[in-house]
Amino acid sequence: MFTGIIEATGVLVQLSPHATDLSLRIQSDTLDFSDVKLGDSIASNGVCLTVTALGNDWFQADLSNETLARTLFGHYKTGQLINLEKALLPTTRLGGHLVSGHVDGVATVSRVEKSGRAWQIYLKMPADLSKYIAEKGSITIDGVSLTVNELTGDEFRLTIVPHTAQHTTLQMLQAGRQVHLEVDLLARYLERLLTGHQTPAKQGVSLELLQQRGFL
Repeated sequence: MFTGIIEATGVLVQLSPHATDLSLRIQSDTLDFSDVKLGDSIASNGVCLTVTALGNDWFQADLSNETLARTLFGHYKTGQLINLEKALLPTTRLGGHLVSGHVDGVATVSRVEKSGRAWQIYLKMPADLSKYIAEKGSITIDGVSLTVNELTGDEFRLTIVPHTAQHTTLQMLQAGRQVHLEVDLLARYLERLLTGHQTPAKQGVSLELLQQRGFL
């Protein structure tokens, strides 16, 4: 588990394709590797990766076909800047929100607007994930915990403050760029509780259902 509070950024320095998947190496001068060991999890642009090899300032991980199918890693090239966060500890401050590191989909930046010292980022949300995105709710973009400030049609708006922009890859966002999206996992579990064993495609979470189950 993670919090969505980015600890450092790293650079994708190596991609090694295999017969059915690939491995990668990420190097970082700013991530503290002193307590990292083989088998640990590191969220990389919001994707939970398992450390399979380790150096003083780098780690290596394998990417399965499932990960490649659901994320943008198959399109990344060496030199790509990556947001990094080590798995949380019982003593970690939960400054963001609970993040699993399991990407739900990909969102596309529609426009970026300057607002004082901050930036307003507008993103197109995938239709199948829109029901999990709520105004003033939490969302994870490339591993960064953020608050949804507005919903309009098929778009949602985020506000990026200077500190977040300076310490993450979000400073590079521009129209047309794609990012990893993880919705609030509590929304997914709530849906599962409400719908039982039926899939979301067969039964959505309606206002009537919430009322029937005593949530409203």
